[in-house]
Amino acid sequence: MAKVTVDGITVEVPNGSNVLQACEAAGKEIPRFCYHERLSVAGNCRMCLVEIEKAPPKPFASCAYPVADGMVVHTDTPMVKAARRGVMEFLLINHPLDCPICDQGGECDLQDQSMGYGGDTSRYHENKRAVTNKDLGPLVKTVMTRCIHCTRCIRFSTEIAGVPEMGATARGESMEVGTYISKALSSELSGNLIDICPVGALTSKPYAFVARPWELKKTDSVDVLDAVGAAIRVDTRGSEVLRVLPRINEDVNEEWLADKSRFALDGLKRRRLDTPWVKREGKLARTTWPEAFAAIEAKLTGLSGDRIGAVAGNLCDAESMLALKHVMAALGSTNLDCRQDGAALDPSRREFFTFNTSIAGIEEADALIIIGSNPRHEAPLINARIRKRSLMGAFPIAHIGVAADLTYRHQYLGGTPQLLAGLRDGSNAFASVLRGAKKPMMIVGQGALARPDGAAILAACWALAAETGMLTPDWNGFNVLQTAAGRVAGLELGFATGKTLAQMLGGGVDLLWLLGADEFDAAAIGPNTFVVYQGHHGDRGAARADVILPGAAYTEKNGTYISTEGRVQRGALAVFPPGEAKEDWKILRAFSALIGKPLPYDNLEALRMCLVQENPLFDRLDILPHFGCSDTTGPVSVGAVGDALFEPAIENYYMTDPISRASPTMAACIEAQKHPKTPAESAMAAE
Repeated sequence: MAKVTVDGITVEVPNGSNVLQACEAAGKEIPRFCYHERLSVAGNCRMCLVEIEKAPPKPFASCAYPVADGMVVHTDTPMVKAARRGVMEFLLINHPLDCPICDQGGECDLQDQSMGYGGDTSRYHENKRAVTNKDLGPLVKTVMTRCIHCTRCIRFSTEIAGVPEMGATARGESMEVGTYISKALSSELSGNLIDICPVGALTSKPYAFVARPWELKKTDSVDVLDAVGAAIRVDTRGSEVLRVLPRINEDVNEEWLADKSRFALDGLKRRRLDTPWVKREGKLARTTWPEAFAAIEAKLTGLSGDRIGAVAGNLCDAESMLALKHVMAALGSTNLDCRQDGAALDPSRREFFTFNTSIAGIEEADALIIIGSNPRHEAPLINARIRKRSLMGAFPIAHIGVAADLTYRHQYLGGTPQLLAGLRDGSNAFASVLRGAKKPMMIVGQGALARPDGAAILAACWALAAETGMLTPDWNGFNVLQTAAGRVAGLELGFATGKTLAQMLGGGVDLLWLLGADEFDAAAIGPNTFVVYQGHHGDRGAARADVILPGAAYTEKNGTYISTEGRVQRGALAVFPPGEAKEDWKILRAFSALIGKPLPYDNLEALRMCLVQENPLFDRLDILPHFGCSDTTGPVSVGAVGDALFEPAIENYYMTDPISRASPTMAACIEAQKHPKTPAESAMAAE
């Protein structure tokens, strides 16, 4: 540790830190534009100037100057003030007076710092420079005349996202930042460029000219469009969700957010179910809540519990699944399933279906094998964490599955599960890498489990983990990467009993209750099966329904979710559901009262007490203890591992759920990837 004195305050900072970090440790705010805690140091904006004793009498860029023991730093001397004012004057020479029309207004670093360091007049009388806007696709809007060449976007694309599409051409005043060859950004993390841009050069294209930040109500919540559980902030005005932004959570998403989670929000107001529907004479017709409930009650008359089933969808919260489980129990049914893709997930032990290493624990691992998964599409934030670990060095990675660009160097072993045998018997060279590592880890994706031999593959993967030292009392390197936000909670609640979804299809039950279940072929439901669809979008399940009960989307209810790593998190109500739609557990509570079997709770607090009674895990909010594996007994193996090639778990990253399928922005992303624009079309789109 080095002792550094900053404006008379002595602090200790780790060796190798820079002066800016020492100043922050002393509680001094240092202005900056190019410096970012998670990016490499560029040192090109020169705004963070300080004065250092016993050094040449000139201001130093604190972000690029390393600390030394005994160093004395001054951040508020006349020389420092004059230097910062001079830098600000240079930055504003060519910056346009766009603040009244700029979407960054109110959240702009340049705007804020010019108040503290800018002058009231300019000595520059020449014409300001003008830069042609770049077309970066349907998500990021560019006004490149505002660019101050901080290069944050370039460093983020290269270092964090691993898709080095951004760069700079020319030098000095002629320098321009862009993609050089005009095309849409292909990274699943491109929206973060908006957050890290310190000026209004990169802003949100779907959000352009929509609102000012002081008009918005801000609600802290959790993302459910994948199973990572990223911390988000939902910005609303009136009854409309206008923005979804990331919050800092070092253990999960750091400060990043995937594009689908950020931009699919326009799907929340399209194709919505806002009133009950009942099928009459082969056609769905609007109805009232009592009539919809009466239609279901009439169908239930005389039905045995074995002929009733329920399926929970990928976006379901724990409260609604528990309420549906209790309703099914009251009807005498144990036919429950939350695995729409038929994944062979063994619910007997949570270690068999969670990401046991934890997301933050990836940084402790020293070897990785990925089986039947593409983390870049299934969990972009986990993929970014893997890339972060790979850049630290000494982290060999192997991949078995569909060949793909994972954004980091890896050894592609092939696409068949038969390769697992070679890893177990040592004939595959990567087996020695795993056995020689101190903390090896494995990621098993849904592409490996959602197939006929999924149970055998799960057992083989666990056995491989046990044989290569991944399962020890201090370390658990076996990880199942879930893609559905509601699945881990469903398995923890026992929502995988009785008949499976496959057994309920094709006439396996006479009444099938779909709780937001849209990710399977609804045409496979038996023609005589009475379908109750409870959800928020008119998607696949609603198209087959006999009765539709309008529910609430994740931004419209208070819900509990468990991420793929087993972290219990809560989302919050940001806006109320549209029309006559209700929160899902309230619908089920009302229905249970109608059939004379009321559920034992009337409010959310009582329901959450029942959640804790069902599984004490729900009482440990956002707590994820680091644990190893004391029992290496594996899941039950059913059958043998086949030789069919792995298939991707997600065919299209931008459309994986009812919300993103209803989003015009996500449709535009798909179109941009399938049919890139010509340079002339891109130039017109940029203007």
